[in-house]
This record gives sequence, C-alpha cells and structure tokens, in this order.
Amino acid sequence: MTSEYQADALTNGLVTVAVAGQFFGVPLPRVKHVFVPDRVSPVPLAPAEVMGLLNLRGRIVTALDLRTRLGLPLRVPGDPMVALGVEKGGEMFGLIGDKAGEAMWTAESGIEPAPANLDARWARLCAGVYRLDGGLLTVLDVDRVLDLNHCGVAA
Repeated sequence: MTSEYQADALTNGLVTVAVAGQFFGVPLPRVKHVFVPDRVSPVPLAPAEVMGLLNLRGRIVTALDLRTRLGLPLRVPGDPMVALGVEKGGEMFGLIGDKAGEAMWTAESGIEPAPANLDARWARLCAGVYRLDGGLLTVLDVDRVLDLNHCGVAA
C-alpha cells in the first residue's frame, strides 16, 4: 500500500438524504439514527425551521425541516418524511428530509470547497461539495444547520 493510496482511502462516510429533489450528504459520524417520524407535535412560536417535537423511543427530539432551513419549497401534508437523528450538546435533533439515500464513502480529498456561486443560504450551511457522476452532492455542516442564531432567529 502506498502513501498515495492511503491519502485517497475512502474514509469519509456520508449519509445522503433527499430534500425537494436534491440530495445532500450528512457526515456519517454525526448521524445517530435514521427513522421515519410517526408524529411531529408543533411548537407554538418556534422559528419556522423548527417543525416541532417528536418522540424517538422516549426521547424528545427537536425536528428541523431541511426544506425550510435550505429555502426550498415547503412540504405539503402527506409528503414522505425521514429524520436523520443528530446530537449537539446532549440534545437530539431530527433533520427532516423527504427520503434517506444511501450511505457512501468518499476520500477526504474528494470534498471540495463550496462553489463561489452557491446560494448564500446554502453556502452558510455547506461543508463542501462532492462530485458525483450526475452532479454535485452538497455536504451539510451539521453544526451550522443546527445553529438558528445566524439567521437572526433564536433557537
């Protein structure tokens, strides 16, 4: 095994999730659960990105709607949902997308900086992009996705 081979080893795991027809990657080490929410309870006066609260095996999870967070068309009742469970500061969050994709492994060197012309909202939430055969996979920075303060909205 050469050092060049080691540098390109596929060590960067991503869980993909579809949101309004776009696929996004979430770093695998951050994803604790992938589940279909049974019921989301709205939270009065919560920021628009907070879809509500849900129960994951007795644990209360704050559900963040990735469509709203990314400025994509709003979800309509009956749209399929999947949640990627991530933790921050001991609190569990569910990143709500439309459907889970596959887990994939990439080389760390394969993640490129976000293009300069990326939408400003996406650029704030993006950790980089990965080239796929048919396009780009936007890799989300989970900490930035969970930080609602930079939008001028209290979390």
